[in-house]
Amino acid sequence: MSEQYVEREQRVTPLELFFDLVFVFGFTQVTTVLSDDPTWGALGHGLLILAALWWAWAAYAWLTNTVDPGEDAVWGAILVAMAAMFVAALAVPEAFDRHGVVFGVAFLIVNVVWLTLYALAARGDRDLLAAIVRNAPSALAGAALIVAAGFVHGGLRPMLWLAALVVGLFGPLLGGISGWRVQPAHFVERHGLIVIIAIGESLIAIGLGARSTEISAGVIVAAVLGLVVTTSFWLAYFDFFPIRGRQMLADRSGAQRTALARDAYTYLHLPMVAGIVLFAFAMKTTLAHVGDELDTIPALGLCGGPALYLLAYVALRLRVSRTLGRGRLIAAVACALLFPIAVVVPALVALALVAAVWVAFDAYEIIWWREARARTRALRLPASIS
Repeated sequence: MSEQYVEREQRVTPLELFFDLVFVFGFTQVTTVLSDDPTWGALGHGLLILAALWWAWAAYAWLTNTVDPGEDAVWGAILVAMAAMFVAALAVPEAFDRHGVVFGVAFLIVNVVWLTLYALAARGDRDLLAAIVRNAPSALAGAALIVAAGFVHGGLRPMLWLAALVVGLFGPLLGGISGWRVQPAHFVERHGLIVIIAIGESLIAIGLGARSTEISAGVIVAAVLGLVVTTSFWLAYFDFFPIRGRQMLADRSGAQRTALARDAYTYLHLPMVAGIVLFAFAMKTTLAHVGDELDTIPALGLCGGPALYLLAYVALRLRVSRTLGRGRLIAAVACALLFPIAVVVPALVALALVAAVWVAFDAYEIIWWREARARTRALRLPASIS
């Protein structure tokens, strides 16, 4: 392990926060794709785009965990990548239509800059350089497939996108984890901030949904209920998980730490973010039609988004302790079971039922796990994930 890596334990920098603003816009664009065309096809396209955005963000989270973003060359290169990512975000609404090539080329530039910066940073670390060389083919091949998808039409385009994500996002699983480095404090803080950004998208969706209709008593109630669910998203993550996540990474070293960081953050945070974005889309629709029954896709977002978010924690607990737990699994199943009800009752009623599940879950966690959570926050001792 290089001396530079051992000594540097930085906090997230303003440049990284600035870089994340592009992803605020990207998440909003995905919500727009779903809102403008709430169909199964648009849902699939939106999730593929969201996964690609996450792929790009996660790549740079690993990069800035290793290099100092304050260095002039790194600073300039990240701004170039940020510009390319902004162009990709602009193309999101038409990424599966006329702007597919624009999105693909911009996304390829983002990956090339990432690989170049990582390779330059690893010149004095043969193990890290070897890891980057192993990862480069899958990253470039995945981005190239998205470019290729822009030149085809019909059902082949989403198939190429899916292949791109399998190769680029999950291809590194085949290359092993030797050589990669993780600094726990920065890595945990970085992912916590992107979760906050995604949760912020839910609040934006509530505001946009309310703006598109008259502010009646029903709209006000729906907005408050949406805020309750959004607050529950925040509470489920930030009440103690960042402390616990940092502990879990700090207690491990070498390949074990890298594997846990990859699984718990790079992969299992994706369904968390996807669940939040799906709920944001559903809230935007719900606020505009509080007295009407929801169509299938908005109802799926309203119930399935929270279920997906909670199931990510279930998978995380299974990854760490090989157990399923109770609270989050039961709450996830309860949210999923509300889906057939959500399509036959007014949107406001469906939202109230989802909020009721969250309130019951929050009460359970606050009461049942109060001592363990207090120990984690105060003494930094292990606590279970319910």
